[in-house]
Amino acid sequence: MRASSRIRPPRPHAPSGRKSHHGIVLIEVLVALLIFMFGILGFIGLQTALVRAESEANTRANAAYLASELIGRMWADISNLSSYAGTDSCSATSCTEWRDKLALLLPGATAAITVGTGTNAGNVSVRIQWALPGGSTHTYETQSNVSAKAAS
Repeated sequence: MRASSRIRPPRPHAPSGRKSHHGIVLIEVLVALLIFMFGILGFIGLQTALVRAESEANTRANAAYLASELIGRMWADISNLSSYAGTDSCSATSCTEWRDKLALLLPGATAAITVGTGTNAGNVSVRIQWALPGGSTHTYETQSNVSAKAAS
């Protein structure tokens, strides 16, 4: 028998350095994807919180604007000041227009308008209350003195 035709038993195969790194690279890629995914989820959560805060700020700004507008209307119609008082309604035409605007800009909002009498004549308070879609209730209240000065 020739030496070359002899069957040799298989040698144990030593893993080459290249093949053992393939699994590690795959794990590194998976960990990088996991970290990237958590970063994206955090960014989405932050964006959601920013949109909610912007919406709440816009609603508060609308409430402040509407309260100031009503006091301006009272100044323009100072002779009928007592007709602005009320929680659900008022008798002044300008006030009913304002309440329609309130319902348009702040859906579901309520307004309580108090007009002082006697020694507190001219003192007015406007309290606007609304609920956000999340269920939290907010209130904006302002007070002013709307009275004509006596001519001197």
